[in-house]
Amino acid sequence: MRTVIIFKDRLKQLRVQAKLQQKELGAQIGLSANAISMIETGNRETSFEKLVQLAEYFHVSTDYLLGVTDDPTWRGSPGEQADT
Repeated sequence: MRTVIIFKDRLKQLRVQAKLQQKELGAQIGLSANAISMIETGNRETSFEKLVQLAEYFHVSTDYLLGVTDDPTWRGSPGEQADT
């Protein structure tokens, strides 16, 4: 499915750009390094809760992570800061 391919690739791209290891990202959102690895290879899906946490952490929209749009613009609260 196209969405899975885009999600796994965008997640990995964001993690690499932030210079995070899978273990570090997992610790930030409550997943193991193995879980992050499986998501990035497309062998595991994630929950809505974790999707939102990833979007908040990287300060991108969930639509961007899912491939609905190519615009990563964060649409959260103006006072919220990116963790990266």
